[in-house]
Amino acid sequence: MQDPTPSVPDPTTPGTPPTPDPTTPGTPPTPDPTTPGHDIPPAPEMFTWEFATDPYPAYGWLREHSPVHRTKLPSGVEAWLVTRYADAKQALADQRLSKNPAHHDEPAHAKGKTGIPGERKADLMTHLLNIDPPDHTRLRRLVSKAFTPRTVAEFAPRVQELTDSLIDRFAEKGEADLIHEFAFPLPIYAICDLLGVPREDQDDFRDWAGMMIRHGGGPRGGVARSVKKMRGYLLELIHRKRENPGEDLISGLIRASDHGEHLTENEAAAMAFILLFAGFETTVNLIGNGMYALLRNPDQRERLQTSLAAGESELLDTGVEELLRYDGPVELATWRFATSPLCIGGQDIAAGDPVLVVLAAADRDPERFDDPDRLDLGRRDNQHLGYGHGIHYCLGAPLARLEAKAALATLLRRLPDLRLGADPADLRWRGGLIMRGLRTLPVEFTPPSHRR
Repeated sequence: MQDPTPSVPDPTTPGTPPTPDPTTPGTPPTPDPTTPGHDIPPAPEMFTWEFATDPYPAYGWLREHSPVHRTKLPSGVEAWLVTRYADAKQALADQRLSKNPAHHDEPAHAKGKTGIPGERKADLMTHLLNIDPPDHTRLRRLVSKAFTPRTVAEFAPRVQELTDSLIDRFAEKGEADLIHEFAFPLPIYAICDLLGVPREDQDDFRDWAGMMIRHGGGPRGGVARSVKKMRGYLLELIHRKRENPGEDLISGLIRASDHGEHLTENEAAAMAFILLFAGFETTVNLIGNGMYALLRNPDQRERLQTSLAAGESELLDTGVEELLRYDGPVELATWRFATSPLCIGGQDIAAGDPVLVVLAAADRDPERFDDPDRLDLGRRDNQHLGYGHGIHYCLGAPLARLEAKAALATLLRRLPDLRLGADPADLRWRGGLIMRGLRTLPVEFTPPSHRR
């Protein structure tokens, strides 16, 4: 689930500040050569465009030399970064780390420096990313039935229909931007269908969602305005569903509320909001990052195509899990705040301190995964943390996996000679703190009508 921390400046635009020096906030301190251990290599810079392109060397340095590391983020908030797998798994399940920003010792959340921009002003705070048990337990139970394996499997034909229709739009062009023309609209339309948003209104959601994932790249205040518009629409839709319910998720939330689950109207709106918000960007990035990894690793891509051509599904199943581990859609787990003093990885954490678990670093920990920097679609021992761990494990993971499998398999079958349409060095990753995803993914291929 996403956190819209202000974006890292794009070096291609005028007025970009110079590259930070080693004293810049967000840069791990360089060891003092007069102290023991002075042979430690210099700490890499963090939160630059170079870091966004490939953060894994920096995370490797942190895992080895400062595994629970206090840093100042680009927003100005100081937080602990947890980078080793064992520590990350412990922290994700530790009930002393609260999701409620009220436990933060600074009013950073009120200033929009943590959480989703505009959610406080739009009165959309009461969702799963900001609450703890027992409220979290109650609200999660209400929506969990929409994401059971059986329910998701029943949704598979619609996902396949969306996947094919989106590919149909660009297949004869011989080129496409797989982010904007495919990976982005697919989960938006899917989650809108699941929530019960009428087809004629879904393009509005696509526009609002597009503004929300730009992380500062759009007009000033655009994210907050999109959040406000989305809330207004959802409240109106809830009223309509109460009068004329269907078999969708919003109708289900209303029915649960009417049968004594005590779900307020605002909780229903906040729940629908976070399901939409969190339910699409993770999948956008899973599809985008996954296809990019396959294009950069042609041996693994060919291996998967051969398996699909033989009518097999096992490698696709393990492959999606490996893509989640190798370069997953969620770089850091969403904000947690210590409710009491605790110790993680030998490091004391004070009450009120923010803690960010670096999933991307944990999932390449050589203490847990053999040869972790290698993409291996057949990897078996793969208990990655790509969708979290514990009571806050991603609710929509089954749907995201379904969408990713349909998307990747259909692209590779229908466009078998798919290839990158740009130099990898020219690609840009979206700024932000929590999510990891490409801004664009240009590809080229032979149109189906031109094949012999």
